[in-house]
Parts: sequence; C-alpha cells; structure tokens
Amino acid sequence: MSPVARLRRLKPDWLNDPKVWRTEVLAGLVVALALIPEAISFSVIAGVDPAIGLFASFTMAVVISVVGGRRAMISAATGAVALVIAPLNREHGLGYLVAAVILAGVFQVVLGVLGVAKLMRFIPRSVMVGFVNALAVLIFMAQIPEMRDVPWAVYPLIAAGLALMVFFPKVTTVVPAPLVSIVVLTVITIGAAIAVPTVGDKGELPSALPVPGLPDVPFTLETLTTIAPYAFAMALVGLMESLMTAKLVDDITDTRSDKTRESVGQGIANIVTGFFGGMGGCAMIGQTMINVKVSGARTRLSTFLAGAFLMVLCIVFGPVVSDIPMAALVAVMVMVSFATFDWHSVAPATLRRMPAGEITVMVVTVGAVVATHNLAVGVVLGSLTAMAVFARRVARLAEVTAVPDPDGTTVVYRVTGALFFASSNDLVGRFDYAGDPGRIVIDLSAAHVWDASSVAALDAVETKYAQRGKTVEITGLNDPSADLHRRLTGELAGH
Repeated sequence: MSPVARLRRLKPDWLNDPKVWRTEVLAGLVVALALIPEAISFSVIAGVDPAIGLFASFTMAVVISVVGGRRAMISAATGAVALVIAPLNREHGLGYLVAAVILAGVFQVVLGVLGVAKLMRFIPRSVMVGFVNALAVLIFMAQIPEMRDVPWAVYPLIAAGLALMVFFPKVTTVVPAPLVSIVVLTVITIGAAIAVPTVGDKGELPSALPVPGLPDVPFTLETLTTIAPYAFAMALVGLMESLMTAKLVDDITDTRSDKTRESVGQGIANIVTGFFGGMGGCAMIGQTMINVKVSGARTRLSTFLAGAFLMVLCIVFGPVVSDIPMAALVAVMVMVSFATFDWHSVAPATLRRMPAGEITVMVVTVGAVVATHNLAVGVVLGSLTAMAVFARRVARLAEVTAVPDPDGTTVVYRVTGALFFASSNDLVGRFDYAGDPGRIVIDLSAAHVWDASSVAALDAVETKYAQRGKTVEITGLNDPSADLHRRLTGELAGH
C-alpha cells in the first residue's frame, strides 16, 4: 500500500465525506444545546454552582472523544454521578468533591485494566431491554417538572416542537429536526415576546474557560479515607452506565466498540475533569440517543464538537442561549424518550410469547430504576433476578430416573441435566436407599457437575448407601466433572 493510500485510510470519515462532516457538526450542536439545561440541573442536584456541571460536560465530552472506546457516544455530567457525590459535597465541600472525582477516575482506569468490561457479557437481554425502557421512562419523567406550574403557552410550544420533529424529516434530513425545532421555537418566543421559562432561568452560564488546578483539600490519609467510598461508588456507577450505553449504541449502529478502552477512557476523562474543577460524569444516554439515533452521528467528531460547542455557546453566545425556551428542549427530550423505548418489548403479542421469568426480570429492572432513579441499581437487581430465574429453571432440568436390572442385583440411576447448588440440593432425596439392591450405578453421562455442592450431594448418596452395606459406582463423568469430583470427593464431609 502506498503512503498516500495509507494516509487516506487513516483519515477520519468526516474528512473524506462532506455529508458526514455536516451531519457530525450539526449533531454536535444539537447535543450541546441539550446539554446546557441538563448540566445545570445536575449541578443543582450535586449542590454546586452551575458552572461546575457545565465545565464537567465540556471536559468529559472533549476528552472521551479522543480516549474513549465507543465512537459518537456522549459523556458529560450526569444525574447518577451527581446523586452519588452530593452527600460528600454537602458534608465536606467542593474541594473534597473534586478530589473524589479524580480518585474515581483512577479507580476506573484500574478497573478497566483489570478487565471489568468483560462482565458485560453476564448482562442478560431482558435486563438490557429493561434498562433501555427504564431510561426512556426516566428521560420522560425528568421533563414533567418543566411542564408543571408553567404559563399555558408552554404546552402549545412543546406540541409544536414535537410536530416539527415528526414532520420536518419528511421534507429534508439535511438539518437535524431537533435543531430546527429549537431555532424555530426560540424565534417565535422572542419575536412574539412570549413569557415562558428559558435556559437562562436555570442558572448563570460561565463567562470564561475553566482553569486547571489541584483540589483544595489536605493531602492526608484522613482525606483519602473520606473520599474513597464516594469515589469507588462513582467509579462503579459511571462504568456501569457507560458500558451499558456503549452496548446500546453498538446494537443501534451494528458496530462493535472497545469496552476496555471505554472503561479506561472514562477514568482518564474524570481525572482531567477533576483537575479542571468539574463534578465528573459518565456516558449520557439521553444525549447519546440524540446524537446517534435522532441526528445520525457516527464519529468522534460529534462528541468532540458537543463539548466544544457547549463552551462556545456559554461563553460567546450566552445571552442568546439563555433565551432558548425550555419548551424546545423538553420537546426534544420527550421525542428522545419515545424513540428510546422498546415498544416491541411490551406489545401484547410479544408478552404472550415471552417466558414469565423474562418478563419478571424486565419489570424488576424498570421498577428498580424508576423507584431509585439510579440505572446501576436497576441493572444489578435485574441481573440478580435473572440469575435466580435461570437457577430455578435449570434446577428443574436435573432429572433422576431408575432402571432396575432384570436379575434384581443392580439398579442404574440415570441423572440428566446440570448439577449445581440449586439442582443438587434435592438430589439426595431422589434415591430409594432402603429398597434398592446391593449394587447401585449412578450414570452421569447426560449430566455435568458444576460445583462443590454437587460433589457433596454425590458423597452423601454414597454414604447413605454405605450405611446399609450397599456399594455405589459413579460412571459417565465427562472430563471437567471427573476432575472436579476427583479433587473434592471425600473432602467435604461435615460441611
């Protein structure tokens, strides 16, 4: 391959195709506009100045666009992170919060290197569907306060914004419909002097770029022990939301992302954010959906520009941005919530075919998220429920059938299925110790021994027969089962 051809391959997509470039730039602008009220709201939750949340969104988006493992995903200040660190800020102040953000970033880098991203393969599909649906519900619920106790004009503005986003793409897709909706509604409210809540009502926008520096805390062991629990909780919540979002974008775009790189990248982004005095963050699912699903972005450029435009809009065009009606942004987020929800998963035909256990897992995930407003809690509880459902289902697959020998001296018990703690607990009660002849064969050729509980159960069966002067022969073990049985048999008595 010639040097020119190699350079051409290394060039990003948006440099090779003007259409892609236009899509990425406009998507970044739409996301930046949507980030402003969100970042300010999350700053209020964390108990910090709005500028802290806006700075965090700027640095997170810019840094992750370079070091992240999932193209077109948006990372910024988030509500989940704000909820985790709010008590620390309330009890110890901003300096401790910033220090915790930096330490959380370090934890995320370490967890990423250790391969925490590989745990994503243990997230069942039903949990993923519940996660997506819960996200859509939370996005919609977050807009409800913006529709309560507001001037009547807010409602027709929201309806007009939704109508524009539904019908404008039928005219052209050159310009993202959410951007058109924001611009049109802003022009209408300013031109007609309609008094409705605006972005400026959420808080004062910053007038200068953030300056890097060290957190204002004593560098002592006491400080470390104070911030470490909050930092670790933030690291786990941030990674879980980011990796789940990355998987969601993978499915939407039919592309794969580097989850390990994303984990490390989230850590680096939080470390940088902390040194710039930001409140930290993680992947933002709502803004990511605006970027990927609504605006059609696919490259790192849109993520970088979302952060860059955010600061430009705040610092250079602050007065104009402050006049954007909240109704326009509410309409965008309502549209995102409807586009995000997996309507097929709740269709009557789907629910009739779906096993009850799968529906239970999905409902538990959604219910936990909506109740706690924490996506991480929902994913953990949903996964635990899925494990319990799976264990119960697999335990029922373990069967024991007896085949007596015609001469009456031997009985063969054929065991089928997976033997583990859930299925082996009642294994001991499946044999006729008193009525069986002197020789018993337990055929495990159609079974697999998974754990010590199963070996202990087999030992208990042998012991019960031995107490009656009868011999037991275990046959048909596959290699892994035979190895486990050989290592543990006879060693578990009394446990």
